[in-house]
Amino acid sequence: MRPGTSASSRWLRRRQRQLVMRLRPRTMPRQALLLLWLTALAVAVALLGVVWPAWFPTSSMVMVLLLGGFFLRIRTMALLYLVAAAGTAFSIAARGSEHPVQPGAVLLLVGVAALLTAFVRSRERLGVQGTLGDAMLVDLRDRLRSQGRVPPLPDGWHLETELRPAFGDSFSGDFVVATRSDDGTRLEVVLVDVSGKGQSAGTRALALSGALGGLLGAMPEAEFLPAANAYLLRQDWPEGFATAVHVVVDLPTGAYRVRGAGHPPVATGAPGLPWGLVEADSGPALGLLPGAGFPAAEGVLAAGEGMVFYTDGMVEVPGEDLSVGIGALVDLAGQVCEHGCSPGDAEQLVEVAGVAESDDRALVLLWRA
Repeated sequence: MRPGTSASSRWLRRRQRQLVMRLRPRTMPRQALLLLWLTALAVAVALLGVVWPAWFPTSSMVMVLLLGGFFLRIRTMALLYLVAAAGTAFSIAARGSEHPVQPGAVLLLVGVAALLTAFVRSRERLGVQGTLGDAMLVDLRDRLRSQGRVPPLPDGWHLETELRPAFGDSFSGDFVVATRSDDGTRLEVVLVDVSGKGQSAGTRALALSGALGGLLGAMPEAEFLPAANAYLLRQDWPEGFATAVHVVVDLPTGAYRVRGAGHPPVATGAPGLPWGLVEADSGPALGLLPGAGFPAAEGVLAAGEGMVFYTDGMVEVPGEDLSVGIGALVDLAGQVCEHGCSPGDAEQLVEVAGVAESDDRALVLLWRA
């Protein structure tokens, strides 16, 4: 206790603080304030509907409901519905028989109210207001794309990625993670195809890309896919599996190692020669079997040669075995890179492949000039 401080003085200071808190002006809660403004707007729309019914018909109350749907919570929104209903009823009664109400306008108000109720409930599950949920999805999409940026490569090496979500959506279950070793001599690239498509696959792809981005380059290459497999098994997602191909390239020599996890095979080729598949024993898809092994296939990319790896959306042909689509894509790679690969060839390969847009598609083209 400080010198000179008594119990009575402490009691006096506490009472002073309580008095200040009681006398402090209180601000109206945000939801109540918004409801007050929207109520005033609803009253204005109802009165204007009486004075100028041609300019403010019954359906004008839709604007009030839409504003409420963006800014109010479900409980406050219910009160706004009552205000809007009362305002609409008053406007209809005051107009009289000279301006009879159109049943379609009332049906429109009821339909909009039902849709807004579903929208507000969905938004509250996210815990966001207004269009913040859309902004969050855009941020998630941009983060997923940024994680797929390829690090700068030394002279003579080029890498292009082409990602096409299903139906032109902004979210894809296919993603690329790449890194380069601290000394710059080794490039690691992982192409992953998460099960499913659209936003549900996109959100899982974001979580997985963050995890794989942290693992890639931070552990021995042979342990990467086993660690990714263990991570997916721990997630216990309803659609909890993904296919992947992990490519490691020694940039000074061109020596590479390829490991697959239930993924379509990698193809390589040289100018003027047919492209072929890299024969390797692929391990199972990630997230299915604990303790799975992922053997490596080895080779060397000489000057002028290229390598292409892709997701199954690039090679699936309705009614045909997957090998048919793989063979067609390998042939196309040989044609596009007939005189050596060049910038823009990855996009051209996706375009000329002409596969359906009903699945996510991704393609990575790596070549050595």
